[in-house]
Amino acid sequence: MASAGLREELLCSICLCVFNDPVMLRCGHNFCRVCIDRVLDTQDESGLYSCPECREEFQERPALMRNINLHNVAEHFLRTQPDEEEISGICCTYCVDSAVPAVKSCLMCEASLCDKHLRVHSKAAEHVLSEPSTSMENRKCSVHKELLKYYCTKDDICICVSCSLAGEHRVHRVEMLDEASEKKKKKLRNVLQKLITKRKETEERVQSLEERWRKDQEKAAGEAERVTVLFTDLRRRLDDLEKRVLSEISRQEEEQSLSRSALIQQLEIKKDELSGKMRDIEELCNMTDPLTVLQGPDTGDLCDPEEGGGDEDTGRRDKQLRDVDDLDVALISDTLHTLCDIISGIRSGIYVAVPADILLDVNTAANNLHISDDLKTATRTEEEQNRPETAERFQFYSQVMSGRRFSSGRHYWDVEGSRLGGWRVGMCYPSIDRRGRPSLIGDNNKSWILERYDNQYFVIHDSKEIRLPDKISSGRFRICLDYEAGQLSFYELCDPIRHLHTFTATFTEPLHAALRLVQPFFLRNYKDTWLRILR
Repeated sequence: MASAGLREELLCSICLCVFNDPVMLRCGHNFCRVCIDRVLDTQDESGLYSCPECREEFQERPALMRNINLHNVAEHFLRTQPDEEEISGICCTYCVDSAVPAVKSCLMCEASLCDKHLRVHSKAAEHVLSEPSTSMENRKCSVHKELLKYYCTKDDICICVSCSLAGEHRVHRVEMLDEASEKKKKKLRNVLQKLITKRKETEERVQSLEERWRKDQEKAAGEAERVTVLFTDLRRRLDDLEKRVLSEISRQEEEQSLSRSALIQQLEIKKDELSGKMRDIEELCNMTDPLTVLQGPDTGDLCDPEEGGGDEDTGRRDKQLRDVDDLDVALISDTLHTLCDIISGIRSGIYVAVPADILLDVNTAANNLHISDDLKTATRTEEEQNRPETAERFQFYSQVMSGRRFSSGRHYWDVEGSRLGGWRVGMCYPSIDRRGRPSLIGDNNKSWILERYDNQYFVIHDSKEIRLPDKISSGRFRICLDYEAGQLSFYELCDPIRHLHTFTATFTEPLHAALRLVQPFFLRNYKDTWLRILR
């Protein structure tokens, strides 16, 4: 095309774009001013300059002469040519002077047509028109070079007339392309609908998880705030109690100090009086003149007035000594007993799991289970119990449920299992089957259990079991239920208590405690296998 040839003549050999402010070297070659300046700048270091086009060398950096004529031609060309983006699609094959967008492609002619050439194009049936395409060869048979008009349902491939009549597909079932296309579209729509449904379900699950996540965050924030308030109040009350106890100790100490100080002062005076009388007596005893001794102070004046008939004064003084006793520890202890009130207040402010009183329901017990009189222990028996067959009784497995059920709140109960035999313990819905394989607790979606079998422990729900890797030796376990949170947890009652596993679910029915006993073939005594609800 003429325009294409002109464009090539107006391209800078450096940037490969239409000239922008073209300049010319002495050798006659033209470049964009910016492009040639950049090249010459890189040649400055070596001092050798040459033309990028013909490699002619120059002793000095060549002067750049602006090519006015070329500049005008380039500007005129850019103004008259459409933007490259506008003609980036498929162009008419017959418009050689300029690029004109095509509106149709003829599969027979293997040419693309603009509106003008489409009007004069052949209307014959063999000239099949399609949307503009550059890959019309793909619409013809690679063997017969004919248009693909049929679809082979056996080989799942598009074929031409020759293929269907004389080729390898002549005995195959074929369909018209439109018919086959509609069938495929119908299948694709079905797949699309399934994908839309799955995407919607996925979006709903994401929304549900996000909502649960948000609720968990709010719950965690609320619990953190509640605990913070609780401990702040606890510290305040403990500080107040500490101040009260220390104040009481200081008060008692001060009173004792004053009492003891006054008594000591009295005794010091008494001691001085006794010392003076002792000196007088010693002086009389040391005198040799009998007359002086006899005329001296009477012995009654020198004696301690508390002696003899002074028992009452002595008792009074002893009472004073007793009154000034040690700290009143009983009073301090009474004040410290306020701690009990504080602890009770804390307990009332903490939402803890409540121990549940679990009693086994004999009406649900299988006939090979013996239930103790206190309804706390289940034992495997060899003899049938001859209980009446009812709809609520387990018929196939050695199982029993509790009479009490839980539909809200936090609860826990403890159980002890035999070291011999096997057993399962957990919780289940009241709607669990009572007959056949579906009634086995743990092997359906209505029960969650802990199992002991062959000295190994598992947790099971809906027949999906998880082996517990840690060694378990205590034989005592705690089952904790948080109904609203949808959590059922199992713990080993060792020191300290150890978490084993937590099931998470959305509970849709009340939950009963459930037990199952297994009697291995190697155990002769059926009484060796039992489960006991601890008080």
